[in-house]
Amino acid sequence: MKDEEPGNPLGIGCRMSVLRIVFLADTHLGFDYPVRPRVERRRRGPDFFANFRQVLTYARQTFPDLVLHGGDLFFRARVPPKIVDLVYADLFDFAGEGIPFIIVPGNHERSILPASLFLNHPNIYVFDKPKAYEFILEDLKVCLAGFPCERKAARVKFSALLNSSGWYEQDADVKLLCLHQTVEGAQVGPANYTFHSGKDVIQRQDLPGDAAAVLCGHIHRQQVLGDPADPRSEIPPVIYPGSTERTSFAERDESKGFYEIEFAQTKGSWGIQRLKFIELPARPMEDLHLDGKVTPESLGDFILSQITVMEPDSIVRLKCDPKTDPEVISMVTSKFLREILPESMNYQFSVEFRQRLLDGN
Repeated sequence: MKDEEPGNPLGIGCRMSVLRIVFLADTHLGFDYPVRPRVERRRRGPDFFANFRQVLTYARQTFPDLVLHGGDLFFRARVPPKIVDLVYADLFDFAGEGIPFIIVPGNHERSILPASLFLNHPNIYVFDKPKAYEFILEDLKVCLAGFPCERKAARVKFSALLNSSGWYEQDADVKLLCLHQTVEGAQVGPANYTFHSGKDVIQRQDLPGDAAAVLCGHIHRQQVLGDPADPRSEIPPVIYPGSTERTSFAERDESKGFYEIEFAQTKGSWGIQRLKFIELPARPMEDLHLDGKVTPESLGDFILSQITVMEPDSIVRLKCDPKTDPEVISMVTSKFLREILPESMNYQFSVEFRQRLLDGN
């Protein structure tokens, strides 16, 4: 666990001393979870479900005031009914604990969650359109406003969407903006690519200054934009919890988890008192490079020598280069890999490797 302490002391005489929110995003449930698998092998789908359920268990044990999911609950828009039922059954069961669970539909869901009677639970709230939800916690008024992921020209549409949510009509002690978007300054990938412009990149200067924070999904790397400890800033901090599992090799070195956020009153206004990033298990990812020195005769021994130094539950990516023997490429079939790799490992092919397979080596 990593604590980030902005250092704001608790306000004196406030009606509710601390507002606590559990914030997760980008669970991508259903990824590599075939309903009728044709081949029996380890799948990654259960890892995604396990981490999602671990967050729910944490919330059950600590009983926060609210739980927010920042979008991409599912891994795509069209999800098999069995997967939908598995996810919503977990949500419905959790909602019975009495803790409000709020969801921002993401881009992978094409901004619309699959319909289900499960979503009718009074403790489940969905930003199916621009709107604001008001919660009265003891005598503290909390407003969460937002809209489903805007996938076309979010930069120019942002002000209108914010206005449509009813943000400016809300008079609350704590106002939080909930999004599933790319915000200027967010970073991704091993090269730390930073978003500065683009039709779908929201400018930080356009964010409402009266927001205690912007809670945002979509970017898979955990990060905080701005300084939550700076009360002088007119731009609210943007918090990305990141995805709850590694979805690609671009995330191989990233920690995965969720945030527990505490808001408190200081000098008459509410802000972030404490950020705690809670790490979840993430499968290691390793490259296995077949270069020009690997021969058909040595292929099996070479792969075994490489995987013996890897964690047994690694996700292995097969890579090659132009000098790799075409016969070696042709030997590396799914059947061959299932026979030589431990059952606890997953494998995938790099783009170059897959292309050479398609091109006939």
